[in-house]
Amino acid sequence: MTAAPGAGPDAVVVEADGGSRGNPGPAGYGALVRDAATGELLAEAAVAIGEATNNVAEYAGLIAGLRLALDHAPGARIEVRMDSKLVVEQMKGAWKVKHPGLQPLHAEARDLAPAGTTYTWIPRADNADADALANRAMDGDEVAPGPVRGSATDEESVIEEIESPGAARTEREQDQAGHRGWSPPTGAPTTLVLVRHGVTAHTSAKKFSGGLGGDNPPLSDEGLEQARAAAAWLAGLGDRVDAVLASPVRRTRETAAVVADALGLEVELEPGFAEMEFGDWDGLTFAEVAERDQEGLDAWLGSLDVPPPGGESFREVERRVLGGLRRVLEQHAGRTVVVVSHVTPIKTLVAHTMGAPLDAVFRMELSPASVSVVSFYPDPQAPDGVRGSMRLYNTLPPGNGATLDPGRW
Repeated sequence: MTAAPGAGPDAVVVEADGGSRGNPGPAGYGALVRDAATGELLAEAAVAIGEATNNVAEYAGLIAGLRLALDHAPGARIEVRMDSKLVVEQMKGAWKVKHPGLQPLHAEARDLAPAGTTYTWIPRADNADADALANRAMDGDEVAPGPVRGSATDEESVIEEIESPGAARTEREQDQAGHRGWSPPTGAPTTLVLVRHGVTAHTSAKKFSGGLGGDNPPLSDEGLEQARAAAAWLAGLGDRVDAVLASPVRRTRETAAVVADALGLEVELEPGFAEMEFGDWDGLTFAEVAERDQEGLDAWLGSLDVPPPGGESFREVERRVLGGLRRVLEQHAGRTVVVVSHVTPIKTLVAHTMGAPLDAVFRMELSPASVSVVSFYPDPQAPDGVRGSMRLYNTLPPGNGATLDPGRW
């Protein structure tokens, strides 16, 4: 830690961040205090805290920043600036602290903060100094003398994607947007949190598994665990979710039931989001179809309009999926909805959101029980009255094989 001598300022800014490589994994925080009037750096810290999650590290950074402010600028007014939407909103009192592992950290920060302390969310790019300190800590520059209490599954990334649409847009980006002929989003978006179902025996065996002509296998034990991991991650959304929708297929109903239970909601069925029907190929592997019907397989792979025998084409699925989307936009306007669906419908929705041609679905990968987020903003100038925004794609929640750091996406 370093500090600059001199008379104490009337007001200071605390910048704090924390991170975990593995979530949970080796973690650290960075915190610094500046004179609010001059920007002069008064104190900083970069401390490793051992094994922890992103949220724990972020709270540790906040606590350290508050302590630095109290030590080096006693009596000064404090503004805390962080890129963690979760921590900022919880410290403001706007969001409840549901996870027991974060509750003692929240209480400690609340007790440290003097009356009148304010909290401001800033884009990650504007928190670069604290982020750099946190990364120094995780690189092993300094080790804390003792562990930080608490543990929690990281919820921030999906909450932030839903709760702060467009918040990270800089003035320069907005200027560029204007030059491209469209204005920044206005009005409340309708947000779809798209969850692919967990694996089944057919998924693991790489068999065609349709959605309209049969109920297909249930979730395997692995698939059920994947559903639970996704549900635990989404539980932090709480009452901001208006509904949980699922295709009527067994594997999506089962996945949706786990998610809905975590959110305290019932599952509603939406047939528009069912998987493509594969007809005669259902239950067969790709190799088995090639052996029996190479000509039909080649025709299907070469065209968006050719269906498998007795099944649906990609164009037919697109019409059905977009019909389901229209119903969601009408019935849940301005709200957040969890949609549990399948590979083809989710990739179709993503392509539509991006304004990409339908054959873009062939260039996307989508993992079982992954989470993607799309939003639709009112836009009278758009052909269908809304403009899509891609927020998150193919994200694996902690506990479902995630190797990336959700707090950094």
